[in-house]
This record gives sequence, C-alpha cells and structure tokens, in this order.
Amino acid sequence: MHSNFINKLLNLKGVKVTKISHGDSFVKIYLKTNPREHICPACGSTTSKIHDYRKQLIKDLPLQLKNTYLILQKRRYACSCGKRFYESYDFLPRYHRMTNRLAHYICTELTKTISMTDVANRANVSVSTVSRIFNLINYGKTSLPDVLCIDEFKGNAETGKYQCILVDGKKNRILDILPDRSKSNLISYFKKIPRKERHNVKFFICDMWKQYVDLAKIFFPNAKIIIDKYHFIRQVTWAIEKVRKRLQKTMPYNLRKYYKRSRKLILTRYHKLKDESKKAVDLMLLYNDDLRIAHKLKEWFYEICQSDKYSYQRTEFSKWIENAQNSGIPEFEKCATTYIRWAKEIKNAFKYGYTNGPTEGFNNKIKVLKRVSFGLKNFKRFRNRIIHCSN
Repeated sequence: MHSNFINKLLNLKGVKVTKISHGDSFVKIYLKTNPREHICPACGSTTSKIHDYRKQLIKDLPLQLKNTYLILQKRRYACSCGKRFYESYDFLPRYHRMTNRLAHYICTELTKTISMTDVANRANVSVSTVSRIFNLINYGKTSLPDVLCIDEFKGNAETGKYQCILVDGKKNRILDILPDRSKSNLISYFKKIPRKERHNVKFFICDMWKQYVDLAKIFFPNAKIIIDKYHFIRQVTWAIEKVRKRLQKTMPYNLRKYYKRSRKLILTRYHKLKDESKKAVDLMLLYNDDLRIAHKLKEWFYEICQSDKYSYQRTEFSKWIENAQNSGIPEFEKCATTYIRWAKEIKNAFKYGYTNGPTEGFNNKIKVLKRVSFGLKNFKRFRNRIIHCSN
C-alpha cells in the first residue's frame, strides 16, 4: 500500500519503488519494472526471454529542493533471430538519460527571462544539454494580421547590430524576428509573403523612419500607415528642451542651475502640478518670452493628443502647425516642418488610435533577456528564445 502511494507520488507508469536514499543535495530512487513481452525491432516477433540486466542513472525533476536521480534496473531481451534490445519506457526516450518531464520542465523554464545557465542549474544538467534541448524548438512564420507593427532593437547578434521585430498590433504577439533592419533584407523577406496576404493588412504602424514607410507603400498598398504616437509627441518634448537649454546658456550660474534642476516641472502637464509647483513654473516662464510660448505650444499639443475626438484633433493640429511656424522659435519651426512632412500618418494615428506600445514592451523584454544572458550571438537561437519567452 505504501509503495502504491509512492508510485502515485512519482507519477511513473509501470514501475515499482524498491529503495529511496537521501543525501545532502540529492535523492536516489531505485526502480524496477515487471517483465513483459516485447516486440523485436529487427524481425517484429514477440519475445519475453531476458538476456541480462543493467542499472541506469536517470535525471528527474528536483524533489524537496534536491537533485533527483532514478536508478532504473533495465532488462535486455533476446530474440530468436539473435537480436538483443532493451525494453521501452513511456517516461524515458531511447538513448536518453533524463525523463520526458525533465525535458519539458527545461522548455517551460526557458519561457522565463532567465539565462540558460540558471535553467541548467535548476534542472541539474549542463548548459550544453539545455541548448541542445532548446535547439529542437523551432518557430516558423505566421500569417500577417490586420494590424502590423514594425520596429528595430539593438540585439548585437551575429547578423548585425540591429534586428527587426514584427508584432500583431491586435493580439499583442510577436510574429517574427528579422536578422537585420537593412532595406534589402526587408524587401527579400516581404517578397516571400504572398501578395494576397500582404494586401489584407489594414494598418501598418512604425516610427518616423522613411525606409519603413517606403516599404509599406510598396508591399502593403491597402494599409493605412500610422506613426507611433510616442515618436511624434517627443518631437515637441525635444523642442521645448532645446529652448530651455538655449535659454540657460544666457543665464548666470545660480539661475542656470535652478532651471536645469526644474526641467521636469516644465515638461509635466501644467494641470497635474501642485499649487507650489505651478507658482514655480509661472516664475520661470516670466523670465523669457520664448520659453513661455514654447510651454504654451507644448501644453496645446499634449491636449490635442489626449483628446478622443478626431475632428477636434484634425483641426487643432493644423492650427498648431501654423502657430508653431509663426512663433519665431527655431526649435518649434523645425518641429512644425517635421509634422507637415508626416501630417497624413500622424492624423491616421489620431483617427485610428493604434500605437507601437506592444512592440516597445517586447523590446524592453528583449533587453532584459539579453542582459541576463550576457548577449546571444546565435541569431536562430536568439529569435526562437524571444518568441518562446514572449508568446
């Protein structure tokens, strides 16, 4: 009865526990099986003749925070045709020295943002064994979604400094990782995708890089091109920061130091500030007309972006560009010129509301994975690991 409970605890079919020994860092469980008829792999006939026995050490899942070893008494059968072969087990593949569930445990641990060395230590195997098991996992290409997001990240793989990521903007899942972001590589990748599938893409979301937009116009003619909100909003943030830095150069040391330390007050939305902070911002804005106008333009643009009415955003955006062009502030005049060049894509961002937020989240996870792994040079393994961890 007790043996039956132990068998249920181990959850291994067709084995009997004969002995259990504990050490400081390990547990050894001695197992044996009942003899039964086996089919000869050479001639296909059945045999129950036992030729000899041998004991094999098999690694299993950790038990009680200790490394677990199964000591299995294996039988070798003899067939009338002269063939000698070992009996088969449901929990142990042929020629393996670890159980199926330990291999599954390794694959499950690899979904976490931890290094292969950590997984190897937890599973009581070598790093090369973890790599060999993970190399059996392969993720192919998936069909393109309605909302396609594209971005690059610094992967430093063997294929180049930057890699490219494709994300489903609706289901928030990674579609594929490309070896580099060069135009030739992107063209060759999208050429392999059937035209019908490419024409079904309704929205193409990217940053303010002309290469992406040019590719979208060629390969996704039916898609609305959307510029990610973060990338065009920061143009205004950069503009007011440049105004502040230009102003600081004309100030005495103590005042310059105060403006530098108070930069967050200028960048924060005015209505979110407390009363004391509002007074401090008002005093800073009184010092210079350019900074005051820049702050007003910044608040106006943030208000446009946070509105949920497209008709208001469209009209106010055009007015904002006109005011920025006539402001006499070089930094905002340059910002307005950029917005004119990308006006259609920015208005699409206002109208449809899609962003590259999920992609940026995956990029952050990739950075964590790369940092804990101290870099991953093998691109195929790097790609599979990213998709394995994220999806």
